[in-house]
Amino acid sequence: MNQTVVITGTTQGIGRVTVQALAAAGCHVIMLVRNRSAGEQVRAQLRALHPNSAIEVIQCDLASLASVRAAAAQVRVGGAMIDCLINNAGMVSMRRELSADGFEKVFATNHLGPFLLTELVRPCMAPAGQIINVASRAHRKGTLDLGEVIAPLGARFAARAIYAQSKLANVMHTFALARRLEGSGIRVNCLHPGVVRTRLLPAWLRVIKPLISPGMIDAEAGARSTLYLALSDQARTLNGVYLDERQQVVAASALARSVALQEALWAASCAWAGLPQSEIQ
Repeated sequence: MNQTVVITGTTQGIGRVTVQALAAAGCHVIMLVRNRSAGEQVRAQLRALHPNSAIEVIQCDLASLASVRAAAAQVRVGGAMIDCLINNAGMVSMRRELSADGFEKVFATNHLGPFLLTELVRPCMAPAGQIINVASRAHRKGTLDLGEVIAPLGARFAARAIYAQSKLANVMHTFALARRLEGSGIRVNCLHPGVVRTRLLPAWLRVIKPLISPGMIDAEAGARSTLYLALSDQARTLNGVYLDERQQVVAASALARSVALQEALWAASCAWAGLPQSEIQ
């Protein structure tokens, strides 16, 4: 399979499993990682397993708009047409932190950085390419409070609500972009990977577990829906949909399907990321 795939968040968990499967399938993989050293370790391990694999590592801190812009520029310099962009990386936090640009850090990492990355590399997408956003069933508990994104340090912080809002934004972004790209040949889909056992701190589980469902799965199972969208011929007809951990198309929350809220988020995201809306719609 001669596909070029750009993917974020690949040094552990479902991202690590996804990259291994993509490399095994013969894809040219461009890993965007916050920790370059960890990314190079993963690359070396995968090259040992798949000596003929083409794997690149580019440093990218999704919480920094400048870092996202620099990473996107490196991707574009490579000149390859992108068959698949997978916005996989994400984070949670038990306390309010601000990104380098002054935004709430969970939202910046989980939505705003991926939003900017997507828009910057979208001109490089192949005519039949696909954008995949790894969201979460937690989006069903989310509400859209754009003021929370720019609230200062010291403001009230509800970790579960903040995470749920960022995942709601992932689903809204998916639907809004799919609508904009309708008829272009480029597909945009999102998914819930399941509640995945990872090496992340226990605080992560305390935040996420009550938002989703009982039961946990391993990283291999958590990567299935992403890989189904990325590699399966059966998924080629899917566009603007939300998949569950069983690779089934299911309805997203009513809020996520609100076009008015999607457009409010889109406009705010453009303003925060410094993107003129007229150039990207």
